[in-house]
Amino acid sequence: MKKETILTNARIVTPEAVWPGTVRIREGRIQDMEVEDSRVPEALDLEGDYLLPGLIELHTDNLEKHYAPRPGVRWPSGAAAVAHDAALAAAGITTVFDALSVGDTADNSMRLECLQDMAEAIQTTQAKGLLRCEHFLHMRCEIAYPHVIDLFMNFINNPLVKLVSLMDHTPGQRQYARVEKLEEYLQIQYGFKQERIDQIMITRLEYQKTYAEKHRKELVQICRSFGYPIASHDDATVEHVVEAARDGIVISEFPTTLEAAKTARLLGMDVLAGAPNLVIGGSHSGNVSALELGETRCLNILSSDYVPGSILQGIFLLHEKLSMPLHEATALSTCNPARVVHLTDRGAIEKGRRADLIRVKVEQGLPVVKKVWRNGQEIF
Repeated sequence: MKKETILTNARIVTPEAVWPGTVRIREGRIQDMEVEDSRVPEALDLEGDYLLPGLIELHTDNLEKHYAPRPGVRWPSGAAAVAHDAALAAAGITTVFDALSVGDTADNSMRLECLQDMAEAIQTTQAKGLLRCEHFLHMRCEIAYPHVIDLFMNFINNPLVKLVSLMDHTPGQRQYARVEKLEEYLQIQYGFKQERIDQIMITRLEYQKTYAEKHRKELVQICRSFGYPIASHDDATVEHVVEAARDGIVISEFPTTLEAAKTARLLGMDVLAGAPNLVIGGSHSGNVSALELGETRCLNILSSDYVPGSILQGIFLLHEKLSMPLHEATALSTCNPARVVHLTDRGAIEKGRRADLIRVKVEQGLPVVKKVWRNGQEIF
C-alpha cells in the first residue's frame, strides 16, 4: 500500500453536506479532509466529480443469478461468487450482505439445494482474497418452512452471519396479498405448471398454521442470544409492525404499504426499500412505491435488491425528484445501514473511518462509477 493517497478537486459527500476539497488516505483510513485543492503533484485530480462513501448493501439476491443463470443450470460456485462480487464493486458497493434463503416457497428449490454451497463459496473466495467487496451473510428465514430451524442452526457459528430476517411468503398476505403474484413468480422462477402451483398453495397454508408462529418465536430467541440484528419482511399492516417492534426487530424491509412504513418509523425501526422500485417507478408486485416512502420521509435505508447498480441511481433520483439533499440521499446506503448493523468503522467520509470511497461522474443525469476504493485500495 502506498504511504498516502490524495484525492483532490472532488465534491465530497459527508454526512452533513457536500463541499469541494481534498481527502487524504493513509494505511486504509481517512487521515484528513481539507476544503481546498491539493497542490501535491501525486494527488489524483477528480475533476469535480463526486466522492461518496462506499455503498453498504444489506439485502441482495444477486448471487443467485450468477449461481443459477438459467433454470436447471448450476454455475461453478467459486466463479459465480467472483462474478457476483465484481458486479457489486462496479456499482460502487464496498460492503455487502448476501441474502441467502433459509427455506423457500417450494420444496426442492434451487435456493434450498444450493444454500450451503453458496455460503461456502462466499466464505472460501473471500478467505483467499479473491473478492473486491467485503461480504457478510444475511440469512432470510422462511418461518413457515418446516425445517427452517435446522437449516439456520447450520450457520449459527459462521462468523460472516451478521443479519437475520423473518419472512412469511404464505399466499394471501404480505408480499403475496394478491395470490396471482405468487402464481406468476412460481411460473417464471421455477417453470411450474398450474397443478403443482395449486398444490404449493394448499401446502403453504398448512405449513403456516403448523409452523409459522412457533418458528418465529424460536428464531427471535436464537437471534437475541447471539446478538444478531433482525429484520421483518414485507410488513403490510400496523399489527405486523407492532409485533416486530415487540420482538426487538430493528428493520422493516420492503414494507408493502405506507401505513406499515409509517408505523415502523414511529416505533423507531429503520425502513428499507428497494432501489429498483425507485428506478422503474414502482413496485413490480403492486405494493407501495419507494418514491412515496421517500416523499413521506419514511424511507431511511436503500437496497439494490436484485439490480446492483440501482442504489446509486436511486440516490440521485431522490436528489433530483424530491429535492432531497444529496448527503441525505447518500446516507440511505452508507451511514444508515452501517449504524443498524453496527459497522462503526465505515459508512461516512470522516477522519479515522475506513477509506471505502467511490468516485461518481454524472453524465446527462446518469451517475457513473469511475473508481472505487476499499480500505484505501483501488478495487474498480
